[in-house]
Amino acid sequence: MTFKYGIFLPITIPGCASGVICDITLAEFWNPNRFPPNTLNNLFKITVKKDRIYASPRTEIEAFQFDDKVADVFEDMIGRSVPGYRMMLEMIGVIARERVLPDTQCYDLGCSLGAATLSMRHHLPHANCKIIAVDNAAAMTRRCLANIQADKSPTPVEVRCEDILETPIDNASMVVMNFTLMFIEPELRLALLRKIYQGLNPQGVLILSEKMKEEERTSQDILTSLYHGFKRIRGYSDLEISQKRSALENVLIPESSEAHMERLKQSGFKQRSIWFKCFGFTSIIAVK
Repeated sequence: MTFKYGIFLPITIPGCASGVICDITLAEFWNPNRFPPNTLNNLFKITVKKDRIYASPRTEIEAFQFDDKVADVFEDMIGRSVPGYRMMLEMIGVIARERVLPDTQCYDLGCSLGAATLSMRHHLPHANCKIIAVDNAAAMTRRCLANIQADKSPTPVEVRCEDILETPIDNASMVVMNFTLMFIEPELRLALLRKIYQGLNPQGVLILSEKMKEEERTSQDILTSLYHGFKRIRGYSDLEISQKRSALENVLIPESSEAHMERLKQSGFKQRSIWFKCFGFTSIIAVK
């Protein structure tokens, strides 16, 4: 059975006839109404279009950008590059179920293909909410819109191709920034977080997931070595790891968890907790 964007599932899928193309996406596997636990337990193989962008030697490494080449393999790339990524998406759904109030809005800032948007959408406890998904990469928002249109959940979703620095935040119960802030110039980050804080309703939450660095060099070296080991067991070669690292230099600018916590405090968030951390990939929940 073939899915859009190359996802292959050799099991019976509710609502899909055998041998036909189904308009569903990988993120829909977290929809308990369509895919009950026994279906997921029988899942034994998923293949997506493989990330081979940095597999061949390059004489010149261009700065990383979210273009069509990246968007085409993004599901595979982020799944093999971010430890615990699927669990983080699942927990975003849990947080949405617990924290989102009726007649409010949710934001996915830096939405890429819409995985976090779909996780929220499948778990919102109220029908009268809206999700606004924003990304400045047209290659991402085109695919995100296709994923949203293929999804059958009732919550309305607006997909915008725009700079999140220009996105107004209003009447928000929940804002998600999943590995987004690290691509924004450091001097612009505080103003963005303050805008988010102002747009959140009381008790609203911000989920901030980032690749963070350790302040102590030896600790960072240990985590970097372990992270590269993680990428190797996920199938990346040393050449791919090295070339992508060069491409991300000065594009992805990580900071320490202490710096993020202090900035959230300066933005007005009184409650700030790290709820996930693995090899520097960290997610914080901040409550207004």
